[in-house]
Amino acid sequence: MEFFVLGPLTAGVGDERLDLGSARQRIVLAALLLDANRTVTVSRLMEAIYGHDPPVTSRSQVQNCVSALRRLFDSHGHPDLIVTTSQGYALQIPGARIDAQRFRATLVQARQARDGGRQAEAIDLYRAALSLWRGPVLDGVESRLVQSAAGRLTEQRITTVEECVQLELERGGHHELVDELARFVKEYPLREKLRGLLMTALYRSDQRAEALEVYRQTRQTWAEELGIEPNEHLQRLQRAILARDESLNPPDRHTPGAVERVRGRKGAPGMLPPSVADFTGRTEQLAEIRAHLTGEGARERSRLAVPVVVIVGKAGIGKTSIALHIAHAIAGHSPDGQLFATFQGGSTRPVGPLQVLERFLRALGVSGSAMPEGLEERAETYRDLLAARRTLVVLDDVVSESQVLPLLPGNPESAVIVTSRRRLPGLAGAAHVDVAVFEAEQSLELLSRIAGAERTRAEPEAADALAELCGHLPLALRIVGTRLAARPRWSLGRLVELLQDETHRLDELRYGDMGIRAGISLTYDGLGEEARRLFRRLAIMEAPVFSAWAGAALLDRSPAETDDLLDDLADAQLIEIVGAGRGLETQYRFHDLIRVFARERLAAEESFAERNDALARMLGGLLFIADAVRDRYYGRDVVIGSDAVRWALPAPLVAQFAAAPLAWLERERPFVLSAVRQAAHAGFAGLCWDLAMSIVPLFESKVYLDDWRESHEIALAAARRSGDRRGQGAILTSLSTLCHLDQRPAEAFRLAQAAVTAFEEAGEVRGAALATRHIGMLDWTAGRAREASSRYERALETFRATGDRVAVAYVLNQLAQMGLERGDTEGAERQLREALRLSREGDGRRVEAQVLYRMGHARLNSGGFHGAGESFERALAVVRDLSDPIGEVHALHGLGLVRLRQGEFDEAATALRRALTLARATNQRLIEARVLLGLGESSLRAGQAGQAVDLLKRALALFGRYDNVTAHEARALSLLGDARRALGETVPPGS
Repeated sequence: MEFFVLGPLTAGVGDERLDLGSARQRIVLAALLLDANRTVTVSRLMEAIYGHDPPVTSRSQVQNCVSALRRLFDSHGHPDLIVTTSQGYALQIPGARIDAQRFRATLVQARQARDGGRQAEAIDLYRAALSLWRGPVLDGVESRLVQSAAGRLTEQRITTVEECVQLELERGGHHELVDELARFVKEYPLREKLRGLLMTALYRSDQRAEALEVYRQTRQTWAEELGIEPNEHLQRLQRAILARDESLNPPDRHTPGAVERVRGRKGAPGMLPPSVADFTGRTEQLAEIRAHLTGEGARERSRLAVPVVVIVGKAGIGKTSIALHIAHAIAGHSPDGQLFATFQGGSTRPVGPLQVLERFLRALGVSGSAMPEGLEERAETYRDLLAARRTLVVLDDVVSESQVLPLLPGNPESAVIVTSRRRLPGLAGAAHVDVAVFEAEQSLELLSRIAGAERTRAEPEAADALAELCGHLPLALRIVGTRLAARPRWSLGRLVELLQDETHRLDELRYGDMGIRAGISLTYDGLGEEARRLFRRLAIMEAPVFSAWAGAALLDRSPAETDDLLDDLADAQLIEIVGAGRGLETQYRFHDLIRVFARERLAAEESFAERNDALARMLGGLLFIADAVRDRYYGRDVVIGSDAVRWALPAPLVAQFAAAPLAWLERERPFVLSAVRQAAHAGFAGLCWDLAMSIVPLFESKVYLDDWRESHEIALAAARRSGDRRGQGAILTSLSTLCHLDQRPAEAFRLAQAAVTAFEEAGEVRGAALATRHIGMLDWTAGRAREASSRYERALETFRATGDRVAVAYVLNQLAQMGLERGDTEGAERQLREALRLSREGDGRRVEAQVLYRMGHARLNSGGFHGAGESFERALAVVRDLSDPIGEVHALHGLGLVRLRQGEFDEAATALRRALTLARATNQRLIEARVLLGLGESSLRAGQAGQAVDLLKRALALFGRYDNVTAHEARALSLLGDARRALGETVPPGS
């Protein structure tokens, strides 16, 4: 059985043509054929038939179409042609049975023959490929989605015609090509290259007037419909035809001694395409490139090698525009000519240096039988011809160093500009210039230049939205601007609406020969299979930034295996490295439009089950790391976790993450918050609430109250939908803590009681005890000491029974504080000693630091300065090991007070100033006020009364924002009075 899509859709067995049934069946078959041997989702088939608004019966209609097609194929001996997958359907058939696949395979062979110098064979293969076409792709299949997908084949057909005709013209076949080219120009009126080929064929066929008429019609049509002029190539061609330039004559294949006569040639090659008229920005890059190529503004230096600049950036970033702009700007430095070649040019197979050398040598005067055959011979002739010339060589869209090396001139007075989507470290001494997307102002400037300044000023919000939707990518902005210029009656808002639909954004970002998808697809197709799979699956994550370990989870591979793949994607400009992080801190992100492309490929090439499994692994990996980080900070005994499956990462890697818990949480905060939302959306309730709980230490220490509230509301809703009472209890307890910090005591108490109920209904004894302990803290804060003590004792009994050492230590620390306030110093110290032992046994570093801090204040108040200082120093060591800046503030404050009581004023001031810097950096206003109070007292005792007045006033201003700080305010007022009296001021009694 064979299928034919390069024209009307048909299928046949031998000479028999099949009746493919209804229009809907033909659409389904067309969609399956365009993605043969890959799953096509049911939703995509529904969209193919009905567009964006399918009826409620659309899924069953798709199933009916597939069943009818299966019956048809079964009746002709092919019952298993369409297979069902977990996500949809796939047409399983060898590629040779589909004419489109045969076309692509023959095209590859033609290009291989062309690049190998076998021109006659290449032409035969090109013609064989084109003979498979019977008309427009899938002609008569009325489906927007199908026709959009078929556009790639149409693009390949036009490119094939252009490549084939170019070869045939070089071999003198102009007479036979005129009618064919005229037909294609009529069919594809916006293809500039086709028009140029037609003009050349007409001129060589002694139809000079007709060739000039093609140019006139082109200029008139484009001016009226597009508002643009023909490109520089067509303009130069028209001037050459008018001047009857000999270079347009048919090639002389029998001219002897051509190479020898080149040195006497008067003209210089001028192969540069035109610079972009509306070129925008890039001032710094242009200056850098110019300085390197010309030496302007640089110190005197020995120039023994050809200066090479490699302009690096993703597809559509504007590399070629920059190269051509600077090439024209410095053309005066290359009086012997400029050479230009494009290596990718939209082709699925990169152009080789052998072919480029042939073009360059022809431009330098070599023709006919004088053209060397092999690469080395051509490269030698090329260097020989440029030995006495000052030439600029521009090599566009290079893939690898091997394409560039044979094209480097030997004369250091020449210069080379290379554009590439990846860095080319193999080019020794080359300067690499990285090009990023536009800033917002540059985007609007380019949009205004193309679409019109008045239109963008009239709709400023829409203009901003267009720039954002284009990801500030110059090519996307150029396409949008050109579409607007071609449609003067369109509003910017209309185009914004079209681009907001992510599933069709790349379809809308296309105009004429310009398109975003083709450039990204070319890079994607050049990757290895595993790199392509990783690229697709990275799009599963909704977080804007992700770390390297996530790629390992998505592929179910070790981090070591995926690191090289991430490097490949970064080198290919498909992902970007964020910031200056290295090693474990390396993070990546997608450009918005590349993410859209990745999601397209993900939907087309991965089943729902594959995507869901990959997401679950990634979330499980994140939770695995978060568990270790939280254990390091809190200790293992004080956490209620879910039963969600973790995806294990290597222990040494996780240990390095956990070494600085708060630093890791800060770096991964956006990722964790995004993961909470994504887990809830995917129905992974346990992962959702457990991840939300994992980042609470950061919320608490950095006072990220809004993030805390949002993540927990999402998690609570997920736990309620799934009926997970343990998860509800955990989240309610955490929300109660949030309300307490937010000074909403009644709400905090209500949530904590609801948490106890949820835990008890889930049979979660430890959770109920943790919530009860939290209510005890709320009672104590509200002045209900008896109730607080009772709840603490109940929680303590449970924790001792369950062996939760860190939880026991935490409660003992609280009970000790209550004892100290009652004057029971001996009992409090006994409880603190036990708490310290248990926190260390349970590896609860944070609780250990809190106990040491409490010990320090207990000893300070009882006059044991040496023991107090030792406790604060040990607490300081722990919080620094945890990278806990807020804990460091408290420990340094305590240490400063000890030094102050000991009369060591300089040491006290040093510790307190460090505490003040950290308190301000972490936005801890209350502890900042207490530190200022300590600094004021230190200054007063050191005889610096004026400085003390200033510090104490600032402390009082901060204390005024809080309740329950009466003792601190009284102390500050007393010291302020002493400082004023020391300055000789009269201070009223009681002031």
